[in-house]
Amino acid sequence: MSKICVGLSGGVDSAVAALLLKEQGYDVFGMFMQNWHDADATLHGDCEWEEDRFVAEMTARKIGIPFYFIDLSREYRQKVVDYMFAEYAAGRTPNPDVLCNKEIKFDAFLKAAEKLGADAVATGHYCRRKETVLPDGRTLYSLLEGCDPNKDQSYFLCRLSQEQLSKAVFPIGELTKKEVRRLAAEADLPCADKKDSQGICFVGKVDLPTFLKQKLESREGQTIEVFDAYYSYNSLYRFCEEKIRELLKEDSLFTMTAPFTLQQNVLTSDGEPLGESPFREEAVAALTDEELERLSQPFDYSDIQFIEETYRSGRKHIRKTRFRENPFGKVIGTHEGAQFYTVGQRKGLGIGGHKEPVFVLGTDIEANRVYVGEGHAHKGLSRRCLRIDPSEIILMREDLRMRPGEVRRHRVRIRYRQALQGASLIMRESGLYILFDEPQRGITPGQFAVWYTGEEMIGSGVIS
Repeated sequence: MSKICVGLSGGVDSAVAALLLKEQGYDVFGMFMQNWHDADATLHGDCEWEEDRFVAEMTARKIGIPFYFIDLSREYRQKVVDYMFAEYAAGRTPNPDVLCNKEIKFDAFLKAAEKLGADAVATGHYCRRKETVLPDGRTLYSLLEGCDPNKDQSYFLCRLSQEQLSKAVFPIGELTKKEVRRLAAEADLPCADKKDSQGICFVGKVDLPTFLKQKLESREGQTIEVFDAYYSYNSLYRFCEEKIRELLKEDSLFTMTAPFTLQQNVLTSDGEPLGESPFREEAVAALTDEELERLSQPFDYSDIQFIEETYRSGRKHIRKTRFRENPFGKVIGTHEGAQFYTVGQRKGLGIGGHKEPVFVLGTDIEANRVYVGEGHAHKGLSRRCLRIDPSEIILMREDLRMRPGEVRRHRVRIRYRQALQGASLIMRESGLYILFDEPQRGITPGQFAVWYTGEEMIGSGVIS
């Protein structure tokens, strides 16, 4: 790699990445990509990219490297924004940052950099790449967690291929955020004190419903609160409860709800979780496909029905209608469209009159209903198992592909900045099932589950 293009974003991380490469003697140039034009949905009311480009160009001048600009807004809209709209319309919650890395930064942007003579693209991600030369002479590329546990960003790169990894450079993966800030300040870079960006990759911080309403139509529907009594009679919940009890070892603690703050597993120096699975290995391996499918299913609240009844009110006995009381739930309001809500969401619900916070438990796009529950310990917030369709499995290490019937232990996370969780991965013809050692809050269809061995990312998949 003699010539490297750094994707300068205007932030401190990519700036220090460029600085380090220049100091190491590489032939470096910076390139800023514009991926968004429309400022209508941004909370700031203007195009943040204009300021970012200005800072990026100043940074390149300070470091002493050439600077280029490229407009990839058409590709970004087609491959990232359209994907977002389609996923939300289907009732799933996408992760645009993951797609941006695969389809834009290490695809469209990489191709543009290669036309300018680059051999590789460097970014300011907090992760590391490892090269291993195989006996047959081929090079195997591995993606490792960043050394800063509070900033590890390997999750966002979970869909990269071996070809993409071969042309990726992550100069700050060995550093902490504090060290990056220090290096930027010592070099007097214009972005040294700039705050980290928030919101959707290259779009900025947006009001999500306003952003989605550009293509998704608003439609009033019912918001339904699900009561705890529902789960005592729900056949799926009772099945999961009984099956988890059956799978657990005698000395393992039984619980169906995740604590409010999931504690990270105690790790050894090489990143492997201590201890064994709380489940009996032979019992997990003996689970049928039908049992795994049921364990991985989200709750379907469509069986909570409400009957309207008429009554007379006031001195004039005016006829009014109301819903007959239901022990399993209550209609507590309306919303503008189920597609605008996601599992685990707390803010923006517009629901009052509760002692504890209210969370989204699920949505029904066809019936246009949003189901919510009160309290961090609500039974509908936690699940123990998820499923990934075989077509959605992407492996960093093809040589570690699981065979149907195989069970492996990995550390897994289902969202960025979640502590890695101990889990058993169970491969079947019908899909990959992930059975967690402890219940997980807010398992969300459309998000990515990513699994690791030690510090190395092995694979990922879209949660069904």
